[in-house]
Amino acid sequence: MSVVRTVVFPALRLLAWTVIAVALVVLAFRGGSGEAAPVSDGAPPVDLTSPVVPVARGTVANTVTVQGTVVADATVPVRATKAGTVRRVLVEVGDVVDEGDAVLEVRWEEEREPLAGTDAEGNPSSTPREPVVRTATVVTPTAGTVTAVDVLVDQVVAVGDRAAGISPGSLSVTATLTQDDQFRLLAPPSTAQVEVQGGPAPFTCTELTLGAPAPADGAGDDPASAVTDPASAGTGQGGTTARCRVPAGTAVFAGMAATVVVDAGVAEDVLVVPVTAVQGSVQQGNVWVVGPDGAQEQRAVVLGLTDGDQVEVREGLAEGDQVLMFVPVPDDTVESPGMAGPFG
Repeated sequence: MSVVRTVVFPALRLLAWTVIAVALVVLAFRGGSGEAAPVSDGAPPVDLTSPVVPVARGTVANTVTVQGTVVADATVPVRATKAGTVRRVLVEVGDVVDEGDAVLEVRWEEEREPLAGTDAEGNPSSTPREPVVRTATVVTPTAGTVTAVDVLVDQVVAVGDRAAGISPGSLSVTATLTQDDQFRLLAPPSTAQVEVQGGPAPFTCTELTLGAPAPADGAGDDPASAVTDPASAGTGQGGTTARCRVPAGTAVFAGMAATVVVDAGVAEDVLVVPVTAVQGSVQQGNVWVVGPDGAQEQRAVVLGLTDGDQVEVREGLAEGDQVLMFVPVPDDTVESPGMAGPFG
């Protein structure tokens, strides 16, 4: 029995491991099928030809959606309209004023020509006259709350000097536009639809304008006027923004995030092609028309609205024309000087 344990069993285990090792080698080199693996002829060729799409009719809705922020409208400065000395200050910080209310009075003197005459001996004489004292009232350019009074009684002011600040108490929504957004809003409407998450139902935001962010006037003098636009804060650049006015009474507050939807027009039953088929995206573009014989022709087209996926073609194509789905990439292969000549 000891012979079986010490000689037979170890020999059987060695034989079993040998059989397993041989089987693994066969599977590795023959793919486990028992037959020699077929020799590959190489990867199948890749078709780099751009697919062709027909020019069809469709509807293009040019709707631009951007993320923005509710901001408080900047403080409006009240500026002196006459040069002189402040005679009276008629408002205090915190006062609520209407447009046209008096803010301060400015006093100045106008010199008068001396009186000409003759003395007792009949010689010409000149008698000085007291100057005429004039006053002017500086009024508020808008309604709101007085946030700062920047002048004192008897202070000398010049035309254009800031005398006070009025916060209109109104809100706006501002959103930063990308370059693509700007091209799609070349003719923007006057309103936009705004939705504030967790706020009221979507509302119409009026007086929509596009342009550079307006700087806060007098930010260094009046802390209340130093309203930083959160939409452009920290970007390091001004950029172009869309700005519209929140209707009075709408339950939103400065600092809230908002989604701004600008409907810049709809074109129905017009010729459309994918934007990838057009070189250029605004007004003018180029497409590559494929003829029945497969020949490609570059053709100039006049573009209309786009929704980011397809673009309206107003001139240059007919319904059913076949165009390349993607703009051809120019061959930028540099020919090696050593390859020129009959000897290659």
